[in-house]
Amino acid sequence: MLLLITGGAGFIGRAVVTAALSAGHDVRVLDRAPERVPDGAEPVAGDVRDPAVVAAALRGVDAVSHQAAKVGLGVDVADLPGYAGDNDLGTAVLLAGMARAGTGALVLAGSMVVYGEGRYRCEQPGCEPGDVAAPPRAVEQLAAGQFEPPCPRCARPLVPGLVDEDARPDPRNAYAVSKLAQEGYARVWARETGAALITLRYHNVYGPGLPRDTPYAGVAAIFGSALARGQAPTVFEDGAQRRDFVHVTDVAAANLAATAATVQGRSGTFNVASGEQRTVLDLARELALAVAGPEPVVTGEFRLGDVRHVTADTSRIRRELAWRPAVRFADGIRDLAPTLAH
Repeated sequence: MLLLITGGAGFIGRAVVTAALSAGHDVRVLDRAPERVPDGAEPVAGDVRDPAVVAAALRGVDAVSHQAAKVGLGVDVADLPGYAGDNDLGTAVLLAGMARAGTGALVLAGSMVVYGEGRYRCEQPGCEPGDVAAPPRAVEQLAAGQFEPPCPRCARPLVPGLVDEDARPDPRNAYAVSKLAQEGYARVWARETGAALITLRYHNVYGPGLPRDTPYAGVAAIFGSALARGQAPTVFEDGAQRRDFVHVTDVAAANLAATAATVQGRSGTFNVASGEQRTVLDLARELALAVAGPEPVVTGEFRLGDVRHVTADTSRIRRELAWRPAVRFADGIRDLAPTLAH
């Protein structure tokens, strides 16, 4: 099978390329940095927004793994055109090219950011049972150190739970909006062409190769950048934000499982996560301990586009794609630590 991986020179893309080559696939990579493509893959230099480049990259391809994207929360509204261009226009050009080429199998790198806040319930007497949609947190609330989303009925803090793939999307920053738009474009393509589409909603991915020293990186990379400079990681809010940290090699394995399923004509949307809840402060402490770095500093700062708790229900991907995470959190941190020293 010839597999095209867009963004295959990036953090997650490189891991997917390496896993695909190890599995015996022929791999072609479309990326703006072809010099970083792993050995053994065929590099195609170019931009996924260029129809001619995409057409050339798709020749003879059996399936596509679309990893190319502008990631992270961003800096300010000036980033909006970048997210719309790289993520949404890029995906639309790729899908149009796939339709013309007759390539009918796609794995889309999605993100848990489309959920906004995760799943919540209110346990106060008098409130209705069941899930409660957490409203966006107000600046005044965050500035007062009130970080837990309040119940819209009784104003008491909500209790977080696991979010599954059927949760209503509620994107709360530019990156999240662009990732949800990618999903929408891909569904249109799949419906109109009869193709197979699997969307993998990655939770917080970490591991060797994390990007460093960029405001567009995830929290693990931001902490790693600070520790590499000999500085204490700074943790926003009170550090109790819950996330699910999944190792990049497990994400790559999920992509291979999903690719095999799409080639067989299967479609679906799946969380890709460890199934273990950790706080952001847990991550900062583990990273600092692994490199004998300074203790994290909890600052109480906040970003309005951040959400409080997002942890995953992984039952669907375990059941339908027979995928299981293999890397334990402590082992993954030890795996990452040596790369922070360089």
